[in-house]
Amino acid sequence: MIEMNHHDTANEINRYLEKLSIDMQLHGYTVNTQRIYNRSVCRFLEFCNKPVATLGEADARAFLLHLKQSGSVCTNSINTYHGGLRFFFAITLNRTMNYLQMPRFKRTKALPEILSRDEINILLSTCSNLKHKAILMLAYGSGLRVSEICSLKICDIDSTSMRVFVRKGKGEKDRYTILSQECLYTLREYWKAHKPKHPEGWLFLGIRGMTRIVNDTARKVFEKCATKAGITKNVSIHTLRHCFATHLLEDGVDIFVIKELLGHASLNSTTVYLHLANVSAGVTSPIDNIQNYG
Repeated sequence: MIEMNHHDTANEINRYLEKLSIDMQLHGYTVNTQRIYNRSVCRFLEFCNKPVATLGEADARAFLLHLKQSGSVCTNSINTYHGGLRFFFAITLNRTMNYLQMPRFKRTKALPEILSRDEINILLSTCSNLKHKAILMLAYGSGLRVSEICSLKICDIDSTSMRVFVRKGKGEKDRYTILSQECLYTLREYWKAHKPKHPEGWLFLGIRGMTRIVNDTARKVFEKCATKAGITKNVSIHTLRHCFATHLLEDGVDIFVIKELLGHASLNSTTVYLHLANVSAGVTSPIDNIQNYG
């Protein structure tokens, strides 16, 4: 066995992590994916604590099993680690492996909790800050992700065609989604009160007005308003995006249209809302059409 001291191990890990970062950039991965994969590989290398040249399938299997048995990482997150390891071995190390020896875990399919229309109405009604209210209305009224809201520029709000332009959403894809009339009213009130000014034209500025608002701030906005509204469900600002899709589906909007508004790459991602929507409304059970039974 090749023995390495702590200093040598740290230097080697840093070299490979630097190459991993370059590889991910060249493959066009988003900043968020780069961060997640970097963390996954870093944790794997620290777990193995031996020369990278000696690593193989057995080490990857041992690491994934460790994550599973520890109980501290959910199944979906373990699969994210799996993706990071596959990229690291195949691209960064340029090493062929038998990935059948590194199986992915079956994904959990728990449905997310959503808010009713009445709960959303209460949530928005209790939000007195115009900027915060506009953020929440865009999440629900346009189905935007929190990162998409924080990255909006003033020119992305098109009141003529009543659309919102989303720049480089998930997968680095541009798209348009709808702009609600009520949200437009709130945005105009917000504009009159704050008149956000920034060289890059961000719609929502941070506290000091130096740059755009950050994702965590928007998440805290939702949490604060949800607490004030008395909402106790396990929800987040992303829940408003789920509600957008679910309520559109209940209103009879075609699922293919919803897919495009959400920016989903696959219809499979959109069909989950069939399970969340109250699609049974107005449907009569066949037993109620039987005149005589029992």
